[in-house]
Amino acid sequence: MSGMNDIKVKIKEAVAGEIRFDEPMSAHTSLRIGGTVDIMVFPEDPVSLRNVLVAADAGDIPVFFFGAGTNLLAADGKIEGIAVSLKNFNSIEPTRESDETSVVLYAGAGVPLAQLISVARKNGYSGLEPLAGIPGYFGGAVYMNAGSFGTEMKDLIVSVALMDMTGGIEILQKEEMSFSYRSSNLPEGTVILSANIKLTRDDPEEVKKRIKEYLNKKKASQPLGELSAGCVFKNPEGASAGMLIDRAGCKGMRQGGIEVSAVHANYFINRGGGACGDFIRLMETVREKVRSESGIELEPEVRIIGEK
Repeated sequence: MSGMNDIKVKIKEAVAGEIRFDEPMSAHTSLRIGGTVDIMVFPEDPVSLRNVLVAADAGDIPVFFFGAGTNLLAADGKIEGIAVSLKNFNSIEPTRESDETSVVLYAGAGVPLAQLISVARKNGYSGLEPLAGIPGYFGGAVYMNAGSFGTEMKDLIVSVALMDMTGGIEILQKEEMSFSYRSSNLPEGTVILSANIKLTRDDPEEVKKRIKEYLNKKKASQPLGELSAGCVFKNPEGASAGMLIDRAGCKGMRQGGIEVSAVHANYFINRGGGACGDFIRLMETVREKVRSESGIELEPEVRIIGEK
């Protein structure tokens, strides 16, 4: 990696939006963990985003995207590269494809999922209710094919707009995509700009009632008020990662300031002063115990950045 100072100058000249240098990632992750990243950019439009990517490519600078930082584990110490947030890509609006029985909503990648669900609730748009309580931004939910109570983002998607690392934009229809469990399988080196989703028109009070029911179920079974990154591991086919971790006797296990939740074993909680290294060591210990107990190899769902 070379020319970081030159890249900083280029980005300042070519980007509309906030730019920060040596920014702590701990201020942008739900775990409150992470060292400082060289550059953090909040582009206001696709042209500015393209300029960031082109400058980074020219300088051979790594780029990573983050939303609300809710499934993100950032490395301790210095993190080389550019962190990009699309929080300014936050429009929500009905499209021309809407009709009397359904509505197709355009939503930018930076729309908080909770805000999108709130808009649906107020307008009587049904389909998102099972996803209530999932933190983070819409773009991340699409990228991860977020799901809950049998509903996944792929069930609602109509199309997705992507930008590749050269700044080229492509729109993929749902039938051109290949969603799987906790993955959108989008082309490597692309970022989601926005997506269209199809919802059913319903009575706003009925939508509100269902959202409340799903939220109550989650509050009873997940440590929603704690500092966590959501589910640490993906559920293996036909099994629950949380149950496997529980059966392996890992609830309450601790490494430094990171603890396996006593409420839901697939959540690791930062009890204060926890570090990325603590989290990773606890993940390794839990994986080994589950492997020994059940023979199943757990795969991470949390995304790790900055680790070499």
